[in-house]
Amino acid sequence: MRIFTGNLLLAIIEIKNLSFTYAGASAPSIRNVDLKVERGEFIILTGPTGCGKTTLCRCLNGLIPNFYSGVFEGSVKISGLDSREHPISELAKNVGLVFQNPENQLFSLSVERDIAFGPENLGLPRADTKKRVEWAMRVTNTSHLRDSAPYELSGGQQQKVAIASVLAMRPEVIVLDEPTSFLDPRSSDELLKTISELNKKFNLTIILVEHRLDLASKYAERVIIMNNGGIFLDGPPSKVYNEDVYLLGIGIPKISLLFHLLRKDGIRIERIPVSLKEAVDELRKKLS
Repeated sequence: MRIFTGNLLLAIIEIKNLSFTYAGASAPSIRNVDLKVERGEFIILTGPTGCGKTTLCRCLNGLIPNFYSGVFEGSVKISGLDSREHPISELAKNVGLVFQNPENQLFSLSVERDIAFGPENLGLPRADTKKRVEWAMRVTNTSHLRDSAPYELSGGQQQKVAIASVLAMRPEVIVLDEPTSFLDPRSSDELLKTISELNKKFNLTIILVEHRLDLASKYAERVIIMNNGGIFLDGPPSKVYNEDVYLLGIGIPKISLLFHLLRKDGIRIERIPVSLKEAVDELRKKLS
């Protein structure tokens, strides 16, 4: 079911009839996926375990089909580049991937060296690399950590450094694979706020794979829910978070579930809220 009806003429990501079966697997991990993403969108990608989220993310940065072997059908275009015709190194200039565990992404002896690694491998002049590193640290508020070793940092700081290392490559799309998994609620909210600010300030396209929807939903304008290798729902959070999604085992925001129950009891609810602020606004309308 497709709810989203925005203007898709400026798609930065265009996926057509995409299916992929890993080598040795008996069934495809994703099947018949069609998806368009506009430049500057902030999208949450979620779904039950094993639904195909990670596989879809690997298709976005060219790891599939260029690294993982298997049967690839359909097409994936990022900024007009077909993933089958361009190497990962070229696609990495357009799509940055932030891993679930930042320790898998950070390996240098200092934060500054880690952030510089990507631009240096692009063959940029030293002056340009330095400018990019300084900019990436500034916009992620990590400049004060430049001389620290990544292993000395907290989980939230490590994730910000991982994001900075991706930003230094100047991609147009950033894919984040459950970046809050190892963080407490406060650190998670600070990280998500940083991601949202980057999205707004620089018109970065954000695809956030996330299960903690209570925290993340207030920042996203669109939610894509996957199930059994395909797209089950796609639309604004207030329309996507319904009882069918809850029955899939997806932890929709508790405030959304409450208002669905109120609607079920006959109370007219115009818009299902996804945050406490939206809930308060909706209740004020009812009481006014």
